Amino acid sequence: MAHLNAKEYQRFEDIKHTTDEGMEFWYARELYPILEYSKWENFHKVIKKAMLACNNSGFMIDDHFPEVGKMVELGSGSQRNLKDYMLSRYACYLIMQNGDPRKEVIALGQTYFAIQTRRQEIADAFNQLDEDNKRLVIRGEVKSWNTLLADAAHRAGITEQEEYAEFQNAGYMGLYGGLRVADIHARKGLSPEQKILDHMGSVELAANLFRITQTEEIMTREQPQGLDQASSIHHTVGKEVRKTIARVGGTMPEDLPTPEKSISQVEREQLKRLEKDRKKLMLDE
Repeated sequence: MAHLNAKEYQRFEDIKHTTDEGMEFWYARELYPILEYSKWENFHKVIKKAMLACNNSGFMIDDHFPEVGKMVELGSGSQRNLKDYMLSRYACYLIMQNGDPRKEVIALGQTYFAIQTRRQEIADAFNQLDEDNKRLVIRGEVKSWNTLLADAAHRAGITEQEEYAEFQNAGYMGLYGGLRVADIHARKGLSPEQKILDHMGSVELAANLFRITQTEEIMTREQPQGLDQASSIHHTVGKEVRKTIARVGGTMPEDLPTPEKSISQVEREQLKRLEKDRKKLMLDE
C-alpha cells in the first residue's frame, strides 16, 4: 500500500466523537456511508461479523459495540428511533477487516484503525480458543486473502470462471500431493456445492492460508501473465508448503480429519448464542 497521509484519513477524523471520559468512538450510522455502503442492512451484516471476531479474540462485545438509539426526523415531521452503535477504535478495525478489501476506503480504514498491539493480543488469545473458534478466526483470514488472490489472478489475465477453477486446482494439487478439488471433495464426503474450506480443521486451514498468502505475494511481485504462468506459481507454492509440512513431521492435509460441523454451521450457532446472551443481558438490566 502506498504511503498514506493525514489528509486521506480526514474522513474518519471528521466523524470521530469523544466521551466525557476521553474515549474515542464512531457512530456506525455515520461510518457506513463513508465506507461506501448504500444500505444499513448490508453494513449491519458486517458489524455482526465484526462482533463475532471481537468475541473470538477474547474481548467483550459490549465494551466495543455498545448499542444506542438515535432519533431521526421523518418526512412527515415525526421522529423515529433507529438502532446505532458506538464503535470503539478496535471495533472499527474489525469492521474494516470484515469489509471488502478491494475498496480503497476499506484499505485506508484498516490502516487508520490499526492497533499496534492487536497482533500480539490475538496471538495470545488465539491459543486459548477451542477448535471451532480457531477455525472461525483462520477462515476469516482465508476469505480476505482469497479475495486478494482472485484480484492477482485477474491481473494475470485469468478472467473466465473455468480458468480460475484450473488456477485454484493447481494450488490444491501442489499442497495435496496431486489431488484436485473434486478429489478433495470426495475424500471429505462433500457434495459439489459445499465449500472445501468450510470443512477444514484449524491446522488444515492454516496450511491453506499460508499457500494463499505466499501465492498472492509472489504473483503481485512477479506479475505473471496467462493461466500457465499463474498456475505454475500456485502449484509450486502449494508443493513447497507440503514439503515444509513433511520436513517438520506434520500430517499431510489430505490425511487430517474433517470436522463434523461446517464453518457456516459453527458461525450460525455462535451468532444465535451471542444474540441470546445480549437479550439476556438486556433483560437482566
